Amino acid sequence: MYFLLLALLLSALLGCIFLQCRRKKIICKINSMDCCAKCSLLNELVYSFGYDFHCDCGFFSSTVDAPQRQAGYAWLYDYMAPRFQMVFDSLPVYFDYRGRTWLIEFWKGQYGINTGAEIGIYHADHIIPESDYKNAWFSCAENREMLDCSFRLCRDGDECVCSCGRHWWLTAFLVGSFSKPACLTMESCITFPGREMLAAFVDGLKRAGCSEDCMSVRGLTVCFVFHRDHKKYNFITRFWRRFSQWKNKCFCKLYLWVTRPFSCTEDRVLYLYFYLPAAFRKLLRLRRFHKRCHRQYGREG
Repeated sequence: MYFLLLALLLSALLGCIFLQCRRKKIICKINSMDCCAKCSLLNELVYSFGYDFHCDCGFFSSTVDAPQRQAGYAWLYDYMAPRFQMVFDSLPVYFDYRGRTWLIEFWKGQYGINTGAEIGIYHADHIIPESDYKNAWFSCAENREMLDCSFRLCRDGDECVCSCGRHWWLTAFLVGSFSKPACLTMESCITFPGREMLAAFVDGLKRAGCSEDCMSVRGLTVCFVFHRDHKKYNFITRFWRRFSQWKNKCFCKLYLWVTRPFSCTEDRVLYLYFYLPAAFRKLLRLRRFHKRCHRQYGREG
């Protein structure tokens, strides 16, 4: 028994020494890289997840050709999100335009250990009655249908991140940042190709609960402020939202502690990639989330 205990202690000591040496080696490797090399490697690593890293601002955003584009959108995605540690407020805006029902949805909240926001542009292939919105599947806007979008995400009045571009899914995610959705404010602008589509969207925005005081129209551009989600969740959804937020907060603190040798986002994420590859793969969870929900939606539909 004595020799067994001694062997276990020796093994634990050797393991600690090995991890410490490996840790120092990784830190030296990252410190020896210049900024361009870090950003290039990081973009190469996250591209398969459907994301780009913006070195100048320190956030991740989705690419136009992201794999998530194949999944489209269904109401089930939002419903299942808290079970995948995604706790956000959402504002879906439905409107009919030229024989099809369009959906432009806005999200803001916590995505695992990321604080972020999204604007998604989708449409069905026909007019859908309002009663069938939750049962419908929407395809993502094609390249020729993408719109010029922008948003500014603020937390308690202070700017967190802003993004703009011509896209079908404009996003921005700040790694290692924890936020409550109710503390976030999203100021969004969308430019439409014509007044017919703009008017249809504005009507849908009003039906979604956005007051005229929170929106403005200049030319073909609509700007509005999304602050609170007034949805009433059932007991199960409230449980998952609170439980997932508790986990998100714990994992966010753990991420900051593990990557404490660094302060820059690119250094922290690369350190996690070299030191804990499995944890790195869980940083960007949206791809797996959409795939699993898409399969489940197909079974339920």
